[in-house]
Amino acid sequence: MNRRTFLARGAAVTGVAASAGLATGANAQELAGQPWERVYGTGFTGYGQPSRFEQPVMRHIGRPYGDLAPGTGASLVPIESLDGIITPSGLHNIRSHSGTPDIDPKQHQLLLHGLVARPLMFSMDALWRYPMTTRTYFLECSGNSNRALAPQPAQVPAGAMHGNIACSEWTGVPLRMLLEEAGLLPQAKWLLAEGADSAHMSRSVPIEKAMDDAMIALYQNGERLRPEQGYPVRLLLPGWEGNMSVKWLRRIKATEGPTHTKDETSKYTDLQPDGRAQQFTFEMGVKSVITKPSSTMKLPRNGFYEISGIAWSGAGRIRRVEVSADSGATWAEAALTGEERPKSLARFRRPWNGRARKRCCRAEPQTKRDKCSRRAKRGAHSTRQPMSITTIPS
Repeated sequence: MNRRTFLARGAAVTGVAASAGLATGANAQELAGQPWERVYGTGFTGYGQPSRFEQPVMRHIGRPYGDLAPGTGASLVPIESLDGIITPSGLHNIRSHSGTPDIDPKQHQLLLHGLVARPLMFSMDALWRYPMTTRTYFLECSGNSNRALAPQPAQVPAGAMHGNIACSEWTGVPLRMLLEEAGLLPQAKWLLAEGADSAHMSRSVPIEKAMDDAMIALYQNGERLRPEQGYPVRLLLPGWEGNMSVKWLRRIKATEGPTHTKDETSKYTDLQPDGRAQQFTFEMGVKSVITKPSSTMKLPRNGFYEISGIAWSGAGRIRRVEVSADSGATWAEAALTGEERPKSLARFRRPWNGRARKRCCRAEPQTKRDKCSRRAKRGAHSTRQPMSITTIPS
């Protein structure tokens, strides 16, 4: 559906005028009556901050071990309070196993070794001199939305349920470029990526992904990476489970096979019906979620509203999103923004008359295999990436 059709349908919804107050007897002189219109404003600042009226917009923080390990857990994006497809850097989701290290970029180095002809050690100054590329990608924790698997869904904001997902503009050096410079040997089929945090988070990466769209990321949304996002350098594997995009990257080792690290054996596996755990289900499946109106929000009055949300797929682009206002009995196509970007968030919108209260959405990826294969491959007992259709009653 194109935007002209979408706007035409929106204008046809009855009760639109009821959503706005009527301006009666107003004139230009009366408009300048607020206190802030009568005083000189504040001065410049070195780094801009949100309005003080937006202070309640903060991440949903989960610390399963409390003060014993305050840096272990996750901070989820308040997706119910955001719009568009780009997540502000200060609200980006975080998943950490041992807190955020304070790394001096002048001391930090990245080692590339193993099955290569020329082992290389990169300083941060050296990496900044390489040709860079800029892409927009989402990052999602593989455990996102697992709270929805509870017998009784938690009555929490959308971000507290589905907010372990964010989308940023990333800039960095294609990993392929560094591997080619080191002279990757023919027997190298996997990489080990290891972080410089105290847990030394590490994951095994197939060489095909490394030579495809993997990035050594140095910038996020136009500025240097934030410490909690891997400063000064992180691995970025677009469309794959977020844990594999190793933060605070310290070394990459070329190997013949997967290393089977503690982080990909004790965790980040998928339980199968026979009790065994399946490893290496990397790609994130297709998914969509309504962010507005959504759980815990109160609609001030009856009348016209817009249903809005986000959709994504680790396999590529989002082709279409449909919205239902009657628990899935009927479906209508929504307007999309950002659908041209693969492995990025797409924002969908659909006018709504506010009558029905059971709303749900479903997304269709451009790559057909993504629609049905990911759930089957992960297994029915997996607690990771559990759904591609999201229902949010109010």
